[in-house]
Formats: sequence, structure tokens, C-alpha cells
Amino acid sequence: MALVPHGGGAGGSATMAMPLLTADNYTVWAIKAQAILDVHTVWEAVAPGDAAVNARKDKMARALLLGALPEDVLLQVSTKLTAREVWDSLKVRFVGADRVRAARLGTLRGEFDRMKMADGEELDVYSGRHVAMAARYANLGETLGDAALVKKLLDTVPDHLFTVAAGIEQFHEVTMMAFDEALGRLRAFDERVRHRGQDGGERGGEQLLMTAAQWAAWERRHGGAWDDDDGRSVASGSGGNRRRRCYKCGEHGHFRRECLQLRKGPAAEHALLAGANVDDDGLL
Repeated sequence: MALVPHGGGAGGSATMAMPLLTADNYTVWAIKAQAILDVHTVWEAVAPGDAAVNARKDKMARALLLGALPEDVLLQVSTKLTAREVWDSLKVRFVGADRVRAARLGTLRGEFDRMKMADGEELDVYSGRHVAMAARYANLGETLGDAALVKKLLDTVPDHLFTVAAGIEQFHEVTMMAFDEALGRLRAFDERVRHRGQDGGERGGEQLLMTAAQWAAWERRHGGAWDDDDGRSVASGSGGNRRRRCYKCGEHGHFRRECLQLRKGPAAEHALLAGANVDDDGLL
């Protein structure tokens, strides 16, 4: 608030200038205006009580009030001849508007409290509703802070975002977090979940089916499954009782224990195999 020199008052001391009245600041303006008129010792012209109004003070108070008004309001009250009439006219005009504004704010608060994310609604669309709500508050001269927006966002996310919302609340100071930061964390998690669902869901399933089909085709081409490392035959639908590949020479038609190359090996190896217990399926 600016300080301007003024010749009135004791010793011509500097006094405060009147603030400009706007469409949204009447309540604050009235408090400041009353204090400034009192500094000028002319408030008694506006609220004289039972005492007679000093003509000089009344003119001073009226001039100060008119100097604080925008042109459109000034033209409407310029016909008022006393400071009290000017003050009462302003009060009737703006207190009524304040009541309407308070009613609108009450309605807006109810809408904000009931707001939640609809089924299938995109996160960006829902966050856009938060931004629009903050703008509506601003139009009524109120501020919907980040703390309220972040809390509302985290409290109303769908189930698939509940985990990350709980993590944000647990590991971050949400009362100090900017709305854009909270939204960015949720958006990153949401995109990761969607991407994983696409790769691990439809695309992953298709890839798994293709692999199974290729494996079945390979088994048909090779007459069944391979033997395992112990020489045990792994049955298939077309020939599970047939002898399979030898793990000594790699040829088909016999087991490892029957391999001719094994019999031609060192005598120690042959003796070791001869003394081993062999089951009916050919497992050493």
C-alpha cells in the first residue's frame, strides 16, 4: 500500500492512500478503507452515531471514497452528497454480490467433494477436470491449492492405480507436492501398466501360442520327443515306446548303453558300464 503525503492531520504527517475497489475485493477493501478514513480522522463522517457531522470532514471522507472507485461505480454513486450515503450505497451493491459469490462457492465446493474418476475415464481427462475446477474457483476470487487437488486426485484414482497412489502418500510429503508432480507420477505408472498389458497380454499370448505350435510341428517332424540326458525315452502321442536318439553317438534307433562306440571304448569304461544297474527303460 502506497504512502502519499497529505496536508491534513497532525503536523501534515504522511498518510496512507485509499486502495482501489474492484468487483471481487469489497470485504477486504472495506476493512482497509475504514482504517484509512480513521487515520484521516474522518471516519466519524461515515458512522457519526449521535454526534453531528462536521461538514469539512464529511467532504474529506466523500472525496477519499470517490477517489477509490472505478469509473463505472463512481458514476453510479456520484449523486450521493454525503460520505455516509456513498458508503451505504457501496455496501448495498457489493455485500449482495458477496452473498451470491459465497453461494456459488458453496455449490462449487460440493461439486469438488463429489468429483471422482468415472469408469473407463482417462487419467488426463480426469486431471483436466481438476484444472477446470481450480479455474472456476479462481473466477470467484478463491484459490484451490495444490494440496487439495493432490489429495483429491490420490483419493479417487481407480483400483489399478491404488498401489502407486499409496506409495506416493507413504514416501512423499503430499501436502507440499505440486499437482503436476503427483499427476506425472500417476501417468508414468499408468503408461507402464498399459504397455505391460499390451506386451504381456495379447501380444505375449500370441507369441506363446506360436511357440507351442512350432514345438508341436517339430515333434511331428522328429517322430516324438527327445530322450532326456539319462537316456530315458520321453513318450509322445505317435511313438512313445520307440527307442530314441543315443546320447553317445547322436544316432537314432538305440540307447546309449547299446551304442557300439561305447563298447569300443576303453576297457575301464566298458567294465564300469557292465557293472552298472540298468533298469528296464534303459536308464543308467
